Amino acid sequence: MNKVSAFFTKLFGNDVNEFETPFTVANAAKYGDAKTKASFFIMGFGEICNHQYIKGLMYLLIEIGYILYMLFEGIHQIAMLPGLGESEQGKVWNEALGVYEYTAGDNSVLILLFGIAAIFVSIGFIIIWKASVRGCYKSQWLREHGYPLPTFKQDVAALFDGEIQRTLLTLPVLGIVIFTVLPLVFMICTAFTNYSRIGQHLILFDWVGLKNFGEVLNFGSEIGSQFWGVLGWTIIWAIAATFLNYVFGMVLAIIINRKETKGKGFWRFCFILSIAVPQFVSLMVMRSVLQSNGAVNVILENLGWISSPLPFWTDATWARITVIVINLWVGIPYTLLNLTGILQNIPGELYESAKVDGANAWITFWKITLPYMLFVTTPNLITTFTGNINNFNVIYLLSSGDPTPVGHTAGKTDLLVTWLYKLTIDRQEYNTGAVIGILTFVVLAIVSLVTYRSSGSYKNEEGFM
Repeated sequence: MNKVSAFFTKLFGNDVNEFETPFTVANAAKYGDAKTKASFFIMGFGEICNHQYIKGLMYLLIEIGYILYMLFEGIHQIAMLPGLGESEQGKVWNEALGVYEYTAGDNSVLILLFGIAAIFVSIGFIIIWKASVRGCYKSQWLREHGYPLPTFKQDVAALFDGEIQRTLLTLPVLGIVIFTVLPLVFMICTAFTNYSRIGQHLILFDWVGLKNFGEVLNFGSEIGSQFWGVLGWTIIWAIAATFLNYVFGMVLAIIINRKETKGKGFWRFCFILSIAVPQFVSLMVMRSVLQSNGAVNVILENLGWISSPLPFWTDATWARITVIVINLWVGIPYTLLNLTGILQNIPGELYESAKVDGANAWITFWKITLPYMLFVTTPNLITTFTGNINNFNVIYLLSSGDPTPVGHTAGKTDLLVTWLYKLTIDRQEYNTGAVIGILTFVVLAIVSLVTYRSSGSYKNEEGFM
């Protein structure tokens, strides 16, 4: 590789430490020549002056497009954000036609969405603007030090070589921004508005600051009492579902993995068979079987064991216990699979040494098996706990959150995620739903981070290596 090729390899790899001055916007403003400084205002000006016409024109077209967008749409959209619209929808009676005619007013939903989108477009433009300035300053540096400037063909080739990470990550990152980050920001913003169907707010609504958070967190308000009740049950459910699934799955994995157990494959097949059946089907079948006129109650009544149907879905305590038990039937096979693989990878020398030292099966379990499994599965336990807090399928398909007290929106088996669904889809209280979504994220983030940072998997990563 000659000197020029080696230089371009370092250049396109962005190894700026190899050069005298990092190619930053600050250094471009400080050390840049007239062409570079002109590029602060006219994107691509420096590239065009340096005969890099295609790159320069691309930057220039992006700037022109952004300016036109801001002049015709963007500035107006951002300016509307503080008020979210003022003009209400009008209704006028038309005597000739005998009908009401409606005049379009401001739509706060579109104002909020387009305003946020305009801000995101502006942020994207700033990122491209910085790349333009840095690129112009880089070209100046190359020219001053006697190096040839890269051609457009070399720039494109670099996108599939030294800068291939940008080529491969651009579309995924853009997709995440458009389909994940933008809706998430929109949802967070709605938490600070009165966006709901109450008082026709679906058409026109306003900012209310932290009012929604105050109502949700207030023990004395109706929505607040429901929130704390649902939050308490959600945490109890997540702990019970995660802990019991793990314990029973571990017990089954250890029993099946014993040398004395015959037909290991058959027993694993029996438990894993439930995984092959779609969870939706399994849950709907169990819901039907446990109805007041379902198979279980009918059989028990015919046998004379009960005089009236068992209240699987009509009594709060029964319903909560039922969903936990059914979740065990659904979740234990997954735990069995995970822990079976871990058990088979525990070094046999550890058990042999413990046996030589006179340790019995109980001591071996507490000193070797359990610590090893906990060390390996702690991240998975945190993921499972998070998944159980957001376990929409099991709760909604089994009990639909019922039984629901009269006059309330949340049922006794509702999790935060199923309650959020009811508030947004059934009642269209999007502002309250957004608040609950934010608070759910806060609870999950705190629990997950604290638990993981306190675990051996984080503190002693090489402990069992």
